[in-house]
Amino acid sequence: MEIVWEVLFLLQANFIVCISAQQNSPKIHEGWWAYKEVVQGSFVPVPSFWGLVNSAWNLCSVGKRQSPVNIETSHMIFDPFLTPLRINTGGRKVSGTMYNTGRHVSLRLDKEHLVNISGGPMTYSHRLEEIRLHFGSEDSQGSEHLLNGQAFSGEVQLIHYNHELYTNVTEAAKSPNGLVVVSIFMKVSDSSNPFLNRMLNRDTITRITYKNDAYLLQGLNIEELYPETSSFITYDGSMTIPPCYETASWIIMNKPVYITRMQMHSLRLLSQNQPSQIFLSMSDNFRPVQPLNNRCIRTNINFSLQGKDCPNNRAQKLQYRVNEWLLK
Repeated sequence: MEIVWEVLFLLQANFIVCISAQQNSPKIHEGWWAYKEVVQGSFVPVPSFWGLVNSAWNLCSVGKRQSPVNIETSHMIFDPFLTPLRINTGGRKVSGTMYNTGRHVSLRLDKEHLVNISGGPMTYSHRLEEIRLHFGSEDSQGSEHLLNGQAFSGEVQLIHYNHELYTNVTEAAKSPNGLVVVSIFMKVSDSSNPFLNRMLNRDTITRITYKNDAYLLQGLNIEELYPETSSFITYDGSMTIPPCYETASWIIMNKPVYITRMQMHSLRLLSQNQPSQIFLSMSDNFRPVQPLNNRCIRTNINFSLQGKDCPNNRAQKLQYRVNEWLLK
């Protein structure tokens, strides 16, 4: 009997300690996550554990509109009400600071020259806050979204917040109609996108080799980052990092941008640790795809074959076809 009571006491004490740690250390949890297991050291939760280690992140596990997703092009729905994207730079170039966050290459724009975007699935204008790069340890992986089960070498994500309803990206990320993320796939080629060339040339990328390194870039033309297409795919989802709030509309451009093999190699040489710690490449910084759960994936590409209507969507003849460039 004494043994039983002793076991119960230990279990109760352990439960109280766990709850106390959960309640008293939210700041500790904020940065306590990773994309892959560390080589050595204490446990850090990878994507499959994000929703289990912190109650504030439970959407990462139980959410029904999570991102990224696998886009099956045969199931895309043509929506004639999707207008082309409109990018408003005010005719000015911008500046920003490029960071090694330990998880991403992140370019955060200064507030002097603002870049807004509208059109597409957006009811409101959204303001560009940050550009993130995801990339793989090999060319066959790296993008967060998949296309018919196929990954790309990387993915550029331009994160915008609804500046008409919310004062900043933190507030918008928690709120309805808060975020729009424009996603552009990256492919390795002999040539390089001019905007990415500014970020990834050797003189620049080596300035952010280690975690917390930062480097100022000036005279950037955001419009140079976009591929030459007005076609896109869109769906409602979430941010792909904790706490996985389901407040993001995704817009995936219908053409990729290109970087050279040397630039991709330079990305893979970035460390997710500080100089005093063991080198661990930042590559493979992508979340696995999440269930679509009957969400509609819409497109402004008007194809000739009749498709299916989305549940509770407008009554109209909708169309779809395999998006051929993506299958090459």
